[in-house]
Amino acid sequence: MTQLDREDRRETVAIPPFALAGILRLPAAARGIVVFAHGSGSSRLSPRNNFVADELRKAGIASLLFDLLTEAEAADRANVFDIDLLADRLAAATRWIRKHASTQGLPIGYFGASTGAGAALVAAAEGHAEIAAVVSRGGRPDLARAALARVKAPTLLIVGGDDPEVIELNRAAQRALRCESRLAIVPGASHLFEEPGTLEAVVALARDWFLDHFPAPRDR
Repeated sequence: MTQLDREDRRETVAIPPFALAGILRLPAAARGIVVFAHGSGSSRLSPRNNFVADELRKAGIASLLFDLLTEAEAADRANVFDIDLLADRLAAATRWIRKHASTQGLPIGYFGASTGAGAALVAAAEGHAEIAAVVSRGGRPDLARAALARVKAPTLLIVGGDDPEVIELNRAAQRALRCESRLAIVPGASHLFEEPGTLEAVVALARDWFLDHFPAPRDR
C-alpha cells in the first residue's frame, strides 16, 4: 500500500452493467467527485487525466476514471465516436456513484477531453442528471449538438491558444449553451497541452471551477 493509499483511498472498481474498469480516488472529506470522460483512443490510464485527477485530489476532490467501452467495443472505431453511447456510459457511472457507499451524496462534476467533452455535455443535459459542473479540456463540445441548449450545469471550456480550429468549435458551442459558461484559452498550449506549464494551467482552472460550483459541505 502506498502513502497515497494510506492517506486517502484509491480503489479499483468495476462499473455496471458491463464491469467497466475504473480507478476511484477518494480524499478525506471530499467536496465532490469528478467523473472523467476521456477522448478517442484513450482509457482510464490516460496520463494527462490521471495527472489532473491526482491534482484535484490534493484540493479535496474525488475522481472516477473509467473505461467507457469494453475491450471488444473499443476494437470498433465507430464506438469511439458514438457520443450517445459514451454519454450512456457516463450516466451509468453517475448512477453507480450515487449508490456507492463511499461516494453517495457527493456533488458530481464531469471532466471531458476531446470527444469525451461532447459525451459529458450530452449526459449533463439529461433532465435527471443533476450535474454540478462540467469542464472540457481541448474538447469537442460541438459534438453534443442539440443537447447543448439543455445543459444546466455551469460549463468551463478550456482550449489551447495554439489550437485555432478547436477554439472556433468551442466558441460556436458556447453560443449554443444556455447555462453559465466560460471559455478559457491557455496561451502557448497545443491541443494536447504538452507544453511546459500548460497542463498545470488546466488543473488550476478546473479545480477552481469545480470548487466554486460544488455546494459547500454545510449546504449539503
